[in-house]
Order: sequence, then structure tokens, then C-alpha cells
Amino acid sequence: MSANFDWRGQRALITGASAGIGHTYAEMAAARGCHLVLTARRIDRLETLAASLRSKHGIDVDCIAADLADPAAVETLCATLAERGLAIDVLVNNAGFGVPGAYHQSDWATQARFLQVMINAPAELVHRLLPGMRERRRGAIINVASMAGLVPGSAGSTLYGGAKSMLIKFSQSLSLETSGRGIRVQALCPGFTYSEFHDVTGARSLVSQMPKYLWMDAASVVQASFDALDRDRVICVPGRVNRLMKFIAKHLPDQAALRMVGRRSKQFRRFD
Repeated sequence: MSANFDWRGQRALITGASAGIGHTYAEMAAARGCHLVLTARRIDRLETLAASLRSKHGIDVDCIAADLADPAAVETLCATLAERGLAIDVLVNNAGFGVPGAYHQSDWATQARFLQVMINAPAELVHRLLPGMRERRRGAIINVASMAGLVPGSAGSTLYGGAKSMLIKFSQSLSLETSGRGIRVQALCPGFTYSEFHDVTGARSLVSQMPKYLWMDAASVVQASFDALDRDRVICVPGRVNRLMKFIAKHLPDQAALRMVGRRSKQFRRFD
């Protein structure tokens, strides 16, 4: 049986840390004595959070502004880490967004930015930071995926489910490659979570009509992630309802599962 993951004294890089699940990861990791590097576009929010966490927990917190939609952002971010002498033990790939509407309704530049943030940036961060973890023989990589990566694709936000599915498969492969080297890998697959995500995509009015039992708060999601990391579980699906949905989607015939998601798409995606 795996020992609990020890956050104390390690240093975590959390992307998309200015709000939502990323913000909560920062708070809960800090409470466990983990030093932090926070990155997002909104440096003012990061600095406010950093000041609070330093005061409450006596940890080191560095803030680095980065727009991961820029293909050069990860290289610049990692160069800044090296300049400051900040070795990263834990990587939380959390930054993300959705592109509302049907696939043909947005321009390719928008879709390209989405792919850069959701696939290229997390993959590059792992590629650049994993060697140090392997050398130190300790660490963790948490890729924030989604239930969308475990069920059939829905209409609207067309690339979202595919991007999250990639993170899940990527995490599984990384777990096998790092087995026995003191590095834990996780794909966190939350369902509907209270955050700013649906405000950004313009779907708030739709998802607000969905039953409350489908929703979780960010603290519960992150606690499930921490618990799964303690048990060295690669795929973490927080909440009984989400686990039931995963089970149903897995065991239904493909066409039946696709029709089920198709009927529900208009409840949580804009694509008209």
C-alpha cells in the first residue's frame, strides 16, 4: 500500500491559479506546508492570493504572470523558474477554458489558442519539469482533466472532450513510465464544479438550471484529488454521481451512450 503523499517542504507549480480549482489547489497545498509557484494571466489576483498564503502558512510563494496561449510561454516560464532557482516537485496542470458554440462558429485562431492551452502547454511543462523530478526521485504530476474526457463527446465546445481525453491517456502513460521512481501521476476528472468556468464560456444560464446534485464545490474536488494521490490512483473521479455516470457511459453500447449525451448537450453546452 502506498504511503500518503508528503506535501511538506515540496514546491508546487500551479497553472491557472487565480481562480476556481487552481486557486483551491494553492490554498490546500499551502495548508499542508507546500511552497508554491503560482501562474496565470492575472498577476494582481495571484499576488493577493500569495500574500494571504504567506501570512497564514509561512510558506514561500512566487508569482509568475504567463499566458499559456502563447507558444513561447512555457519556455519563458521555465527559464524564470531556473533564474530564481525554483525546482518544481509537484506540477498541477490546471489552466484551461472552453470555446462555446459549434466548431464552425469560431475562427481557427481561437481554436488554436485552445489547443495550445489545453494540450501543448501541459505536455511541454511535463516534458521540461519531469527530468528534475526523475533525478530527485520524487514528485507528482496532476493533470486536471474532466468527466468530459470519460464520456462520449458532446455538441458544443467541440474540442473540449477530446483535449481532456488526451490528458487522461497522457497521465496513464506517464504513470507507467515513472513507476518505481517516486513520482505519482494523476488525471483529475471532475464533473460540474462551482467556478468561473461557465461564466467565461457564456453557459452560466444553461448550467444553472441543472440539478444541484450534479454539482460539487472546488474544495471537495481538490480533497478527492489529494486523497487519490495518497493512494497513488491515476484516474480520480470525484463524487458518487460522477462515478456512476462514468460507469454507465463505460458499459452502455457506444451508440446508446452517444445518444444519451446528445440529448443532454443543450443543458450544458451552447452550440446553436
